[in-house]
Amino acid sequence: MNNGGHMHGMAMAPPPPSSLAIMNNATGKVGSGMMMKKHHHMMMHMTFFWGKNTEILFSDWPEYDNLGMYILALVIIFFMAIFVEFLSHSNYINKSNVDHMTAGLLQTTLYGLRIGLAYVVMLAVMSFNGGVFLVAIVGHSLGFMVFGSRVFKKSSSGKNLDLPPMNCSC
Repeated sequence: MNNGGHMHGMAMAPPPPSSLAIMNNATGKVGSGMMMKKHHHMMMHMTFFWGKNTEILFSDWPEYDNLGMYILALVIIFFMAIFVEFLSHSNYINKSNVDHMTAGLLQTTLYGLRIGLAYVVMLAVMSFNGGVFLVAIVGHSLGFMVFGSRVFKKSSSGKNLDLPPMNCSC
C-alpha cells in the first residue's frame, strides 16, 4: 500500500543487472561504469506507422536512421514478392520428358521455396511499416500482372479463371 509515498508491507527489489544495462544504453554506460556500444532499442509497433526507423526481419536491419538501407530493404521485399508470384505461375515440368519421381521432387522443392519466400514477405509486413506493406502489395500485384494475368499472354490456355484458385500461397 502506498501511504504518502511510503511503502508498507511490500519490499521492492532492485532491478536485475540486465535491466540496468538496458536502461542505461541510451547514454552508452552501464551501472558498473563499463562502456557499451550505443544502441537504439526500438519498440515493436502493433499498428501501421510510416518512417525509415524500423526493424524488418532481423534485429538492427535496416540500420537505425539510415535511409539508404531502408530503401534497399524495400527493394529486396519488392523483388521477393515478385519472385513469389513468378514461382506461383511458372510451369517448369514437361510431363513427357521427366519421370514421376524427378517431377514430384522438383515440384515439391519449388513449392517449398515459394511458400518459404511468401512467409518471409509476410513476416516483413508484420513489421507494421507502411512502406513495407505497400511494396509487398505492389510487388505481388506486379508479379501477378506479368506472370499470372492475361496482359502478356498471347493466347488463352483454356482456363476461364480471372484469379488463381486460393491455396496456401500467402
